[in-house]
Amino acid sequence: MSPFVVIGASNVARLVCASLTQRHFDVLHLDAPDDPELLQITQHDPAGVAVVTHDDAVAVRYALAIAHISPHTPMVVTVFDRTIANQLTRLIPHCQVTSPADLATPSLAGPCIAATIDAAHTAPDGTTRVLRQSAHGDQPTWQPLPHSRTSRIRRRFVHSVGTLRSHDAGTRMLLTGLIGLLAILLIDWIWLTVGKGHHWVESLKEAVQVVATVGPAPASHGDHTYDVFAALAMLAAIVFTAMFTAGIIERLLGTSLIGLIGQRVLPRRNHVIVVGLGQVGLRLCLELRKLGIPVVAIERDDRARNLRLARALNIPTIVGHGTDRTLLERARLDRARCLAAVGSDDRDNIAVSVAAHGVHPDARLVLRAGEHEALTDTGSLLPLGITRNVATLSATFVVARLLSLDAHRVVVANDTIHLELDGSFEQFTLTAPHHCPHLTTQTCPPLAHRVYPEKTSMK
Repeated sequence: MSPFVVIGASNVARLVCASLTQRHFDVLHLDAPDDPELLQITQHDPAGVAVVTHDDAVAVRYALAIAHISPHTPMVVTVFDRTIANQLTRLIPHCQVTSPADLATPSLAGPCIAATIDAAHTAPDGTTRVLRQSAHGDQPTWQPLPHSRTSRIRRRFVHSVGTLRSHDAGTRMLLTGLIGLLAILLIDWIWLTVGKGHHWVESLKEAVQVVATVGPAPASHGDHTYDVFAALAMLAAIVFTAMFTAGIIERLLGTSLIGLIGQRVLPRRNHVIVVGLGQVGLRLCLELRKLGIPVVAIERDDRARNLRLARALNIPTIVGHGTDRTLLERARLDRARCLAAVGSDDRDNIAVSVAAHGVHPDARLVLRAGEHEALTDTGSLLPLGITRNVATLSATFVVARLLSLDAHRVVVANDTIHLELDGSFEQFTLTAPHHCPHLTTQTCPPLAHRVYPEKTSMK
């Protein structure tokens, strides 16, 4: 029996190895093979190779090397970056390239929309579909996601007009200066039009002169009360103009990721707060927006590479830590539809969820888990919110492709992982990652000392 080769030391790789081993397949598990070890792989005539690492560059290197050494060996590679994945597919046509972020997005997006929705995604034809929970354990089926006309109109209005919310120092200066100048202009115009009986056009001209600090018109002289007001208004206008100018410069030259108008306006209600703007968080934001759900992202690293993409894709983003109470209140957690903690570190996601419960106890929470073996038991995280094990979802798809199953998608339906096969769903169960017989520690034994499990009949 030809063995399967699994490359990688991540939880996903351990899950793949454990699942194949339990199904009585021979598995050669390498955590970080060097060139001599890669050359020895061909001696075993592998039935398939799975390259499952956290580093896209390492995954590409292994994939290209294996394709060169064994051109006809079926291969499954996990790559987070979509551009790299597309190029790798073009270079190695027989290689099945998948992204853990893409695999996990439907199962994360579903509960973000509503607690009764297991998964949601946008079909290639643009239609939005959801998997709803079934109380009777029926076969999962995709259903259309209805959209409210009122919500679409409100969303377009918010994007066009903006909410003019002060969410950072630069915006507060800009809005304070703008509101101050408009207040002076309005008060002066009303005073001259109503109080002094001037024509509204002349009043507007004189009010603009006061705001521009060039003084009121000579015709208004003689009223000492108005002269005192005009003098004080011009002094105030100097301050407001400076603040307005500073705010404009800050927005033009700075790296603000929140807009005053347009698609990057900070949503006010019925939105989803996505904490963690890695590959999973970015894909989740894009998918939710396709589904018609407004989003706001929170990223703690101001040098994160995806911040530039978020700006280009018009995703409103706040730079700060998701455990910050002030930041969660500014993101309007009390009016949010859901908060999704999808950072790469499970412990950070737990901390964000605990902080969110402290700010708004009734908030619906969705957590990403599976990166740390000690926290892969998502049942222990149920009090915090709805949990999705990204590692298990990825490993399920990889194992299915290695076994030549034509799986299109992997989703969570009725709290169980299912594979979508030609429109139907089939339940698929994996073994716990600590059952991997090869990687019991962070290091892997040399190739010469690895032992295959005892061969038995396949199931």
